[in-house]
Amino acid sequence: MSARFLDPAILSRIGNLELLARTVVDGFISGLHQSPYLGLSTDFAEHRPYLPGDDIRRVDWRLWGRTDRWYVKEFEADTNANVVVLLDVSRSMAYGSGSITKLDYARFLVASLGYLVDLQGDRLALQVLAGKAAPRSGEVSLAALLHRLETLLPQGRWPEWH
Repeated sequence: MSARFLDPAILSRIGNLELLARTVVDGFISGLHQSPYLGLSTDFAEHRPYLPGDDIRRVDWRLWGRTDRWYVKEFEADTNANVVVLLDVSRSMAYGSGSITKLDYARFLVASLGYLVDLQGDRLALQVLAGKAAPRSGEVSLAALLHRLETLLPQGRWPEWH
């Protein structure tokens, strides 16, 4: 795995950051982001009346002792996020001052973002834009992302959207 774009000094400074979704995330894997669904976790959400077939372990027995009614505890479910990174690799990204180009800065940023996403267990996809709009790539691992960043060359023009 090439780590040219992952500087250990930078990773030590950003390693404790969390990427949190500003909106509710609808995913199917348990993770860090709030889900629109209720499920099992440690964050209490609400009580609801007991229904036949509910797991008896979820009954709030203290509330039953006070009200003589059966209620089930509901908890907020956490889920994963899908992070799609769009990267411009048009010829304009070859511009730079000194030995570092705009594309190199973008590579460092995408590698650091990919590191944080991987650290959280979220899914990462990379879409490269040059010449024409490329189809969205599927999920990539951090190692595959770093390899892809190594092989990118500035070419083509920014995609024209019709």
